[in-house]
Amino acid sequence: MKQLITNVEIVNEGKREFKHLLIDDDLIAAILPLDEPILPIADVQIDGRGKMLLPGVIDDQVHFREPGLTQKADIASESAAAVAGGVTSFMEMPNTIPQTTTLETLTSKYERGSQSSLANYSFYIGATNDNLDVITSVDYSQVCGIKLFMGSSTGNMLVDNEATLSALFEAAPAIITAHCEDETTIRANIEAYKQRYADNVPWHCHAQIRSAEACYKSSAKAAALARKYGARLHILHLSTADELTLLDDGPLSSRKITGEVCVHHLWFSDADYATKAQWIKWNPSIKAAKHRDALRQAVKSGLISVVATDHAPHTIAEKNKGNYFNTPSGAPMVQHSLVAMLEMAQMGLWSYEDVVDQMCHRPAQLFGVSKRGFIRQGYKADLVLVEKATWQVQPDNILYKCGWSPMEGVEFHHRVCQTFVNGNLVFDNGKLDTSVRGERLLFDR
Repeated sequence: MKQLITNVEIVNEGKREFKHLLIDDDLIAAILPLDEPILPIADVQIDGRGKMLLPGVIDDQVHFREPGLTQKADIASESAAAVAGGVTSFMEMPNTIPQTTTLETLTSKYERGSQSSLANYSFYIGATNDNLDVITSVDYSQVCGIKLFMGSSTGNMLVDNEATLSALFEAAPAIITAHCEDETTIRANIEAYKQRYADNVPWHCHAQIRSAEACYKSSAKAAALARKYGARLHILHLSTADELTLLDDGPLSSRKITGEVCVHHLWFSDADYATKAQWIKWNPSIKAAKHRDALRQAVKSGLISVVATDHAPHTIAEKNKGNYFNTPSGAPMVQHSLVAMLEMAQMGLWSYEDVVDQMCHRPAQLFGVSKRGFIRQGYKADLVLVEKATWQVQPDNILYKCGWSPMEGVEFHHRVCQTFVNGNLVFDNGKLDTSVRGERLLFDR
């Protein structure tokens, strides 16, 4: 089927240009000037006037909780929320039940994705203290990368054996994506705050328990190992100014150590614990405004390589346990990440072109995603139409299975109108086509 989007402002590769765009089945067939004398005949024509057309967002870090934790979320529900937010491709983490640490569990996840995901999908293989043979046997032209927990979080996949870490960095055949928080520091902080507050630790203390020191110490260790062995390291969810000093700069293609920042570390600061409390309890923690502001500047300068979500839902009941130590860390974000980044662009923190670069182009380049992440002829038609419109996040428009969002009550000034996945109009002004299935991501490596 041929679909023609006319008179639309295309934001792509550092430019904003008014064009027509032709989709033919699953591909971008042509990008045409506005003065094209005879437009191609199309089965469907969409008027893009007053809207921006962006490449589909590629989120390199989500937790969709399937299998084993589906009371929180599942691939069907969260991929629906993703496409409603303009996210057309995701890379999902291994801390499920069972953990994705064998070829069998990895294959099973891909089968689940093919059966139920509305978006394009890939799944990480998780590193453990004893599965290096699995890590080195994976076909990384079809798998996004290796996930390493150098700090414990949901699922407790901590890799803390020094010999294993060295062997992994020396032998890793693909990009290592790392959760970095120093366990020794965190445990000492926990004991100190337990002595001070017993079970009544205030929520804002999360920023001191999972501290800037804990993050930097672990990230520095990972960076040192990567430099020693020449490994390709991508440090996930950076939350401190100091960690930025560990990253390589220059052309993305030449960087060996890169970093990701998540939308919540750009949006919130520790002042927000006063009103948001457990709803913004993440690992790593939301920290002081000076860290948030440094991360914002690193996005604008390009030192940060990727903006993602670490989408990690828990049920309302789990988040409402009231006790700091019994309340899990994590929150959902894929439905609201793009509009939040566009909101911050409107605030003057960066440009629309920067948003597209960080959320679409750079994830595709960094992971080598084949034929996605750009609006180019011959690329997959993963596209998002956005209009300027004022709306508020409320329970009745939240699509996450958990039914809540840390952005509830926030007023945004951009709205995702339509989302195409492989040329299929999956989301159309509030309506989802749940019959569509995304494709397995492939990687040019």
